[in-house]
Amino acid sequence: MFLLGSALLCAQEADPSKQAPTANISNQSRAVSPTKDLTNAGDILSSSLTPKVVEDWSTPSLKGSELVPTEPIEGDIDHADPAYDLEYLRMQWRPADDIDLYIMKPTGIAKPPVILYLYSYPYDNDRYQNGDFRRFLTKRGFAAVGFVSALTGQRYHSPRPMKEWFVSQLSESLATSAHDVQMILNYLAKRGDFDMSDVGMYGEGSGASIAILAAAVDPRIKSLDLVNPWGDWPDWMAKSTLIPENERPDFVKPEFLSSIAPLDPVEWLPKLKGRKIRLQEVEDVTVTPDEARKKIEAATPPNVEITHYDDTKAFARTISLGVGFDWIKLQMQMSKPQEYQAERQRRTTGSSERKR
Repeated sequence: MFLLGSALLCAQEADPSKQAPTANISNQSRAVSPTKDLTNAGDILSSSLTPKVVEDWSTPSLKGSELVPTEPIEGDIDHADPAYDLEYLRMQWRPADDIDLYIMKPTGIAKPPVILYLYSYPYDNDRYQNGDFRRFLTKRGFAAVGFVSALTGQRYHSPRPMKEWFVSQLSESLATSAHDVQMILNYLAKRGDFDMSDVGMYGEGSGASIAILAAAVDPRIKSLDLVNPWGDWPDWMAKSTLIPENERPDFVKPEFLSSIAPLDPVEWLPKLKGRKIRLQEVEDVTVTPDEARKKIEAATPPNVEITHYDDTKAFARTISLGVGFDWIKLQMQMSKPQEYQAERQRRTTGSSERKR
C-alpha cells in the first residue's frame, strides 16, 4: 500500500533528530539570494551585475513589488499515464531563483479546476516523481500544481551562506513564497487551459502558513486544506523543536520578532471569512508547539473546520490511498456540481479511450 508522503512528512517533523536546518542541508538543494536585513524590503541581487528586483518582504501582497516573469523553460509533457499528463516547467521572476513547477493535468478535461500543493520546509519535490501520488492528486478530475517554497529544496544553493536558512530568513521565506503563489496563479490564468474561478490550495507546516498568507491577499484561492501550520511567532520561536538551541536566542530577540510580525498567520487567518477551510492538527508533531497551535486555532474564523489527530499513525490512516485529498476537492465540487459532474464524465470517457 502506498502511503502518502504527507504522513511521512508529519512523522519526520515530529522527530527533531530528523530535522535538517542550516549546515545540515546539502548544497545540491540551495537557492540563491543575497544576505539581507530582515527589517527592510528592497532589492534582491544575485550579484552586482544582475538587474535590481524590487520586492516587499513585509507583506504577502504583490502590491509594492515589481516581479517580471521570464519566459518559462518547458520540458517534455509526459503522457505515459492515461489518467493525467505531467508537465514540468522551470520559472523565474528573480535573479538566480529558479522555481521548478510540476503541473499534473487530468486527461479528457479542457479546463480542469486547480489545486496548488505546498509542503513544509525542508522537503523537496521528490513526491511528485511518484506515479501513485500523482494519480491521487488528479483523481476526480482536478489539476494539481506542485512546487517548493523559497530557501527550500532546489531553491537553496550556493552562493547563499550556509548560516542562512528558512527560519533565519523567515520574512524572506514567507513573503517571497506568498508572492510566488500569486505569480504562479497569474501564469496559470494567462495560459487559459485551467478553471481559475475557484482555486484550491493544500499546505503542510510552513506550506500551510504560506497558503494562509497568500489566500488572505488573493481572492482566487477559495478553498484551503491546512495541516499543522506554523504561526504565533513569539511562542513558535521560543519552543519549536525545529530550531537548534544554539540559534534560538537570535530568533527570540525583539528586533527579529518585530521583523516577522507582519507575516504571522495568526494575524491573517481572521481575514479568511467566507472561504472553505479545513485545519488539521496532528498532536504529536512538535514543530509547532502547543501554545502556538492553540493561538492559531483561536484566530480561525467560524467557517474553519478543525480536525484533531492524536498522532501521526491516526493521521496516516485517515489519508491513506489518497483520501486525504478528497476534502478540498469536495468543497470545490460543491460550488458548481453540474459542471463538475459533466467534466468528471468527460475525464472518465477520455481516460478509458486513450491509447498509451
